[in-house]
Amino acid sequence: MNKAEENWAERRRRISEIIEVGSAGDRISRGYDIFSTLMLLINLTATVLYTFDYMEEHFSKLLLAAEAVTVAFFAVDYALRIWTANYSKRARVEKNAVLGYVFSFTGIIDLLSFLPYYLPFFFPSGATFFRMFRVIRIFRLFQINAYYDSLNVITQVISSKKQQLMSSVFIIFVLMFASSLCMYSLEHEAQPDVFKNAFSGIWWSVSTLLTVGYGDIYPVTTLGQIFGILISFLGVGIVAIPTGIISAGFVEQYSRIKRLSEYASEDDIQFIKLKLESEDKWAGKTVMDLQLPHGVLVAMIRRGKENIVPRGDTLLSAGDTVILAAEAVKDDKHIELKEVELLRHNPWNGLSIRELDISRQTVILMVKRGNQTIIPKGRLRLMEGDKLIMYTQERVPHAEIIEI
Repeated sequence: MNKAEENWAERRRRISEIIEVGSAGDRISRGYDIFSTLMLLINLTATVLYTFDYMEEHFSKLLLAAEAVTVAFFAVDYALRIWTANYSKRARVEKNAVLGYVFSFTGIIDLLSFLPYYLPFFFPSGATFFRMFRVIRIFRLFQINAYYDSLNVITQVISSKKQQLMSSVFIIFVLMFASSLCMYSLEHEAQPDVFKNAFSGIWWSVSTLLTVGYGDIYPVTTLGQIFGILISFLGVGIVAIPTGIISAGFVEQYSRIKRLSEYASEDDIQFIKLKLESEDKWAGKTVMDLQLPHGVLVAMIRRGKENIVPRGDTLLSAGDTVILAAEAVKDDKHIELKEVELLRHNPWNGLSIRELDISRQTVILMVKRGNQTIIPKGRLRLMEGDKLIMYTQERVPHAEIIEI
C-alpha cells in the first residue's frame, strides 16, 4: 500500500469514527452525534407541524425546506456509512461489511428514512404510497439509544427476554383465534351481519383480550355473554404476562449490575504515558513489531487531537503519545521511593553519580531538572535544584516518601 492509499484509508477510518457513536474525548464525533439527533428532531417536528392546516398555509415553504435539508442529510449519512462499513464492522472483507450494514435493521431504517422522499421524482404515480413510508423515519429515534448507557438497559432486557416475550405473544395469538372461532359459533345465528365468518370475530377478540373494549361488536346471546366475560378476565392475565416478563428482566438486569459492582474482583492496571521522538526506535514501527514484555500492551495512541485504539498493524509515528498498560504486581509489599531536592549547601552538588558516597542498597532512578526528566548515568553531574527519585533503605533528611 503506497502513501496515497494509506492516506485515503486513514480518511475513511476517521470518517467512520466520526459517524459512529463518539467517545467523550472526540469532540468532532460527539458533535456529529448531536447534529444527527438535531436533524432527526427537526425532520419529525416539521412532519408533525405540516399536518396542521394553519402551519401548512403559513409556513409550508419553511417546513418543506426543513424536510428537504434533513432528508438530504440522511442520504449523505447513509452513503458515508456504506463507504466506511468495513471500518465500523471490523470485517476483513469490505463486501461482507457493506452487505451486513445494508441488510441490518439499522441499515434498512436508514435507507427508508430518505428513499421514499426521492422515489416520487421517478415514479409520480406512487407518490401517495411512498409517502406512507416516511413514517419509518421515526424509528431512527432508536439510534439515540446508543448514546446513553441508561437507555441501553431497555435493549438488553428485551434481548435477554426475547424467547419469553415471543412465547407470550404466541399465546395471545392462539387465544385470539380460538376465541374468535368460539364466538362465531355462539353468535353467528343471532347476529349473522356482525359475525359473518370465523375471521369477523377477530376484532372483537383483540379488543377484548387486550382490554380495549370499543363496544362496537359484542355478544347478545346468553352463552356468548358468558364466554365474553371469561375472555375479558383472561385478557387481563394475558396482558400481564409480557408486562411481568419485562419487569422481571429489569429487576434481574439491575441486580446483575449491582452484584458486579459489589462482588467483582478488582485488579489494578498501571498506565504509562510516553511521547515518541524521531530518534526513538519505536517510531516507524507497527504495534506488533514492538516486542513488548508479557502482560504489557499498547492501550491507546494519542496523535494530535485524535485518540487511536491500536491494532497490530497500527504504525507508530514520531510525536505520538503512547499509553502503555500493565497489570499491577499482585503482592502485599510496597516499595517506597524517596524524592530529595538538592539545596544550595548539599554536598552532592557538582558531583557525578559515580562519585557519590552511597550504599549499594541505594539506587538513583531518576533526576528531575526543571521540566526535564533524566534517566541517570554514572557520569551525570548533579546540580543545585535537582530532584532525585531514589530507592534506599537509609534515612535521608528532608526526603518525601513516594509509595508504590
